[in-house]
Amino acid sequence: MRPHHRTPRLLGTLLLVAAAGISLVGAAPHLKATAVPLGRVVPAPASVTPGGSPYRITAGTRIRVEDTPAVRAVGTYLAGVLRPSTGYRLPVTAHGSGGIRLRLGGKGLGEEGYRLDSGASGVTVTAGRPAGLFHGVQTLRQLLPAAVERKSVQRGPWQIAGGTIRDTPRYAYRGAMLDVSRHFFTVAQVERYIDELALYKVNKLHLHLSDDQGWRIAVDSWPGLAAHGGSTEVGGGTGGFYTKADYRAIVRYAASRYLEVVPEIDMPGHTNAALSSYAGLNCDGTAPPLYTGTDVGFSSLCVGKPLTYAFVDDVIRELAALTPGPYLHIGGDEAHSTSHADYVTFMDKVQPIVAKYGKKVMGWHQLTGATPAKGALAQYWGLDDTGAEEKAQVAAAARNGTGLVLSPADRLYLDMKYTADTPLGQDWAGLVEVRRAYDWNPGSYLPGVPASAVKGVEAPLWTETIVTSADIDVMAFPRLPGAAELGWSPASTHDWDTYKVRLAAQAPRWDALGIGYYRSPQVPWPAR
Repeated sequence: MRPHHRTPRLLGTLLLVAAAGISLVGAAPHLKATAVPLGRVVPAPASVTPGGSPYRITAGTRIRVEDTPAVRAVGTYLAGVLRPSTGYRLPVTAHGSGGIRLRLGGKGLGEEGYRLDSGASGVTVTAGRPAGLFHGVQTLRQLLPAAVERKSVQRGPWQIAGGTIRDTPRYAYRGAMLDVSRHFFTVAQVERYIDELALYKVNKLHLHLSDDQGWRIAVDSWPGLAAHGGSTEVGGGTGGFYTKADYRAIVRYAASRYLEVVPEIDMPGHTNAALSSYAGLNCDGTAPPLYTGTDVGFSSLCVGKPLTYAFVDDVIRELAALTPGPYLHIGGDEAHSTSHADYVTFMDKVQPIVAKYGKKVMGWHQLTGATPAKGALAQYWGLDDTGAEEKAQVAAAARNGTGLVLSPADRLYLDMKYTADTPLGQDWAGLVEVRRAYDWNPGSYLPGVPASAVKGVEAPLWTETIVTSADIDVMAFPRLPGAAELGWSPASTHDWDTYKVRLAAQAPRWDALGIGYYRSPQVPWPAR
């Protein structure tokens, strides 16, 4: 198409974007660079008070930290983000004045909250705990031009708008799940996803480590699980698994970004990889072949065999020893080949094993069909139109003290297609466009559930059709930031019309970071 055909459309888009409040930095060379408005952040901050002059990062800027390992590490992380694009030295130091200051202190900020104060003389991020400083740094990143994310020197200026942000999360559990069983992802690929999650203040990485198609974690006492059960994946590829050193590396990397890893061993169903690895786990003593398809509900551990519980004890013992976080996910969904009585028996025997090794139980919401252990979390993955009886069962458990993490499949499953034409993903839960993923309230979603029982949200990404990091990106973005906002931001900030504008402003940042994404027609994206 010739340029003069594009010009009216481009000008119209620029006018729309300008009216929406999206920065035009980089959109055209003659436009003057201005500071990103203080409130144009995802997730939306709890409180924003613009005012005063912006702070400008220059060659003389220092990153001032308290001389403790945790605070210095956050300062070093920030310097690592800013140095390549600005070209500045940005020393991390406990001395001097002005510049960017990271400090612990203040009241009412909790474990993860922060306060950001910006003015002509500098920027100060204050938090009660290092996690809050880290989250404040993510906000600071978004207040700089998107080019700050690039790995080569870019033109400034690097201004941070004046004013104050005070911010604390709505929910303590803000998660994303990556299914590494249907298709295996390397340590480096998982770490890449962790970095993307951290940008939006997600604090839990749920790793789906076992399923019919693959077992992905080494277990010393049952070595065939990884060696045999991890040897393939959907479509018949070579699969893979994490050694214990690999898993520890993922846990460490996640912790450096203030995410906890929640490992999942799905049982009693979704267990063909284990059943194929050890014949004795089958009721008939015969190991089935490895499975590379995508059907569900056909496999089950043998509930009546003592060997089953010796197996579960060993797996949980070894995995719990590798996992510093409090939760261990035991699955429990789609156990169609397990009778209800056997399911209840199994969960009654397995949940105490989790407690025995110092962890709290997390399971899919079918766990509420048994008796959830004290302190357990049930992860709801039903649909808006899931039957009233099933919802009532979940609500009854919630009223009885079971916490809920909400992952409704027709809202937050990142593997659902956006539209019928989306090349990747599935549509069994329906088509999930960006607005549908965002525009609902976790606090009032399930009837009969006390708001206090909702502990957070999680966006799962199942990988039947997901093979590469690029596949992860295009299915997660732009829906993942919306899930993160549902978990972090106060309900009072929830508004699709203002959110879509803030979301659109993220696009140049994703371009700078090399994150591919779906350009939903529901969002007023800036012109490229």
